[in-house]
Amino acid sequence: MNDQQDLFVGIDGGTQSTKVLVFDRWGSVVAQGVHALRPMTMPRKGHFEHPDDDLWVSLQQAARAAMAQLGERRRDVKGIGLCSIRFCRALLTGDGTLASPVMNWMDERVGQPHQPSPDVAFVTAASAYLTARLTGRVADSVANYAGIWPVDHDRWDWSTADDDLAAMELTRDLLAELVKPGEVLGTVTPAAAEATDLPAGVPVVATANDKAVEALGNGLLQQSQLLLSLGTYITAMRPAGQRRPDSSAHWSNLACQPHRYLDESGGIRRGMSTISWIRDLVGVELAERAQQAGCRVEDVMNDAAGRVPPGSNGRRTVLDWLAPVDAPHPRGAMVGFDARHGWAQMYRSILEGIAMTMRLRSQAMASALDQQVTSIIVSGGGSASDPMMQIVADVFAVPASRARVTNGAAVGAAICAAVAVGAHPDFETAAQAMVQMADTFTPDPPAVATYDELIDTYAALPDQLDQPFRQIHSQGL
Repeated sequence: MNDQQDLFVGIDGGTQSTKVLVFDRWGSVVAQGVHALRPMTMPRKGHFEHPDDDLWVSLQQAARAAMAQLGERRRDVKGIGLCSIRFCRALLTGDGTLASPVMNWMDERVGQPHQPSPDVAFVTAASAYLTARLTGRVADSVANYAGIWPVDHDRWDWSTADDDLAAMELTRDLLAELVKPGEVLGTVTPAAAEATDLPAGVPVVATANDKAVEALGNGLLQQSQLLLSLGTYITAMRPAGQRRPDSSAHWSNLACQPHRYLDESGGIRRGMSTISWIRDLVGVELAERAQQAGCRVEDVMNDAAGRVPPGSNGRRTVLDWLAPVDAPHPRGAMVGFDARHGWAQMYRSILEGIAMTMRLRSQAMASALDQQVTSIIVSGGGSASDPMMQIVADVFAVPASRARVTNGAAVGAAICAAVAVGAHPDFETAAQAMVQMADTFTPDPPAVATYDELIDTYAALPDQLDQPFRQIHSQGL
């Protein structure tokens, strides 16, 4: 057997799609499959559900596509890292199937105690549900449980205090078995192999919550670095050697390395979904231009945004498109319209709004922790945009880099698999071998000066818009 031929699967279950990527031991992509999730259902206000068995169906389809590309090299797959959407809640029957649709992280119920039901045998995160489908075992990584889950974050296990379970209206028999990142959850069953084309008997390995896996998959190892994660939920993270008490500017997240932590800032809900919104809003024109140029719609958008000067000709975008449950009145806003503005200014102002919002929230975190940022890694689909990368470098006034493989969660999941089966001795060695940076954008001094002038005005906008938004909300509009 030639260890140099070993392959590792990284499963990245996201909010909008499931992606299954296959890597060699140096982090090169050998095969991949993607399957979009169906639109979420909203059976009532505040409830967001993944319809039917959509998370499992999309994983099956994405895995089949990746395995079809591999062909006979399926036999070289030695481990599968499983990463799924964080903060979801799945209610399972005794055989590990769904008792009801999976609640998405935007669902208000995931922050509330469980409502007991005789049909529910397990109350888990979405990752434990997918583990059950793949291995037949209801088990999960402890790093997938945050928020109100009764977890002891110092011991990395379920809390031993009965009061913690009672607060969520849980009993111990309802909980999944917990393991640490990089440990084996089980092996692919014959039934799961038939459904997914993944090789039967291959170890399925625990990772962590998707943002922590993404951090590992982008090589975030130095405390002076910041990772800006551009996903449906946008956040910023930095490594921490120890767990710190949460503050109004940050919270302590379990990392994708046992007994390591990430400091995480406040974020932007439905962040990159705003890009999809503007793309679809002017879709006909963009599609025609893309067809004529023989490129993607996103390439047309990025080319136009790159030609708009810093500041978007006075346009400002506030990104409160999805208000939190405890403050339902905020909304998104675009201000400063005039006759110069078209969709290109709208698009660039969204990119600038993302960068300036995250600069403010990252600075608040850095101030609370008395630390400074010297460089930024940008991850997620938004990192593929050159204008976005340059805007981040200019707004933060530090170099901004992106990895060669933009799907950091899939890379991080594959790293966990490689460590679990001994292909690399530890997480740091595996990350150094499997994560390569593609390029770095350096700050442009005139643009830095422009954003430094704009940041205070931008920071004041949410407070200035608060009263009219409260009035609109009170009117039921």
